[in-house]
Amino acid sequence: MPALLIFTASVATAALLTPLARWLSFRWGVVAVPGGRRLHPGPMPKLGGLPIYGAFWVGVGLTYWLRPPQGEDAHLLTGILLGSLVAFGGGLLDDFREQPAWSQFAVQFLCTAVAVHYQVFLEVFTNPLPNGDEVRIWPWLVPLITLFWISGMMNTINWLDGLDGLAAGVGTIAALIFAWHSYNLGQTSIALIALALAGALMGFLPFNFWPARIFLGSAGPYFLGYALATLAIIAPAKIATALLVMAVPIMDVAWQIIDRLRRGQSPFRGDRGHLHFRLSDGGLPTRPIVLSYYALALAFGLVAIFAPGLWKLILLVVLGAAVFSLLIWLKKREL
Repeated sequence: MPALLIFTASVATAALLTPLARWLSFRWGVVAVPGGRRLHPGPMPKLGGLPIYGAFWVGVGLTYWLRPPQGEDAHLLTGILLGSLVAFGGGLLDDFREQPAWSQFAVQFLCTAVAVHYQVFLEVFTNPLPNGDEVRIWPWLVPLITLFWISGMMNTINWLDGLDGLAAGVGTIAALIFAWHSYNLGQTSIALIALALAGALMGFLPFNFWPARIFLGSAGPYFLGYALATLAIIAPAKIATALLVMAVPIMDVAWQIIDRLRRGQSPFRGDRGHLHFRLSDGGLPTRPIVLSYYALALAFGLVAIFAPGLWKLILLVVLGAAVFSLLIWLKKREL
């Protein structure tokens, strides 16, 4: 069965490559040093993106061998794969030498340009109200909205990567939900690519879960964010799925941007204001926090697949209100 082979191969490759990535991180000095918002006990290797990306390409290679994409799917996947190379390369550069904010946004802009060139863009979405009509975006807005979506997802995953296993685990769940959704829509090759991504993350996760032995760095979140953002674009109704699976991290990012702007601070300056940091600083252990994020991502991912469109919208609004209320309450506790 191709799906099982691709998933297993990706898991095994990531599990084999991760110890090598740890060794290379220490040998090349690519480590995260404690300080600022980083509270880990000592230098931590941060080339975790290497085994994930390598394992992903093993799964991609098997997909193109066993079930090669055809027609439009092949064209769209070319854009995703080429753009992932830009995202990974830009993140890897940041891992070796921290880049300024403008450089990071340049990478996100270039990734989006590649995606748009291959018609991976947000052009139409389904009205969540009962009539279910398709709503078309004005053509001149398409590149801007696509840039907002892709850069937003890349930054969301990057900022989510604050506790051991958090971003990799939520990303695994999202990729599995996308694979399931794509398969149900008859997009077999796209489902297999999503499954390759899930396998790569799952093979890496035992090394990244608490207590972590390696971090994702920047290459991991950049690649993962780009992959999830673009996979969500190329099938009907997967934007809603992505919004629900990633609802808590997305709401958290929105809150942080608003709160930092309100305080006259750059919205891109990292701190420990994110929800997972606040819960950790409040005394909750890492493992329950991370597992709670997993449970929410899985639960709302399943809702996204089985619930009607209107219920998705209602749940998204309710969840958003709950997350914002929690963040406001935690903020008031600090004052």
